[in-house]
Amino acid sequence: MGICASSQHSTTKGGNSSRPPPTTKIIHPNGKLQEFRQPIKASLLLSQNPECFLCDSELMYVNLRLPRVPEDEQLRSDRFYFLLPLSESQATLSLQELCSLAVKASESLSHLNTVYSSQRHHFMLARVQNLDIELTFNV
Repeated sequence: MGICASSQHSTTKGGNSSRPPPTTKIIHPNGKLQEFRQPIKASLLLSQNPECFLCDSELMYVNLRLPRVPEDEQLRSDRFYFLLPLSESQATLSLQELCSLAVKASESLSHLNTVYSSQRHHFMLARVQNLDIELTFNV
């Protein structure tokens, strides 16, 4: 089974719940998360990271070689990809390495959810201020 990670986010707009548009998420070797809202080809990321290869999280399996995303492939929205060092391109994926990558993905998602939550809070606060509603909280 491949690495599976998901993120839930909803905002209120006129009483309806909506999700942000799907994005392509790239996790760098250092754990940095890069998100793309527009379609992107693997070749662009690989040209910016020549010491790495791309791996689709949905195609990663324990005890199998890490599958490389072809350079001419357009990356899919709502998917996680890992940029991994070229030195690991012939290695088989161990359970320990899979867990390590899952932790990186989880930490990146946690940070992303914090950002989305903060943005949603500011959006809701702006809507309340525009409606001239006074809120009182009893603690």
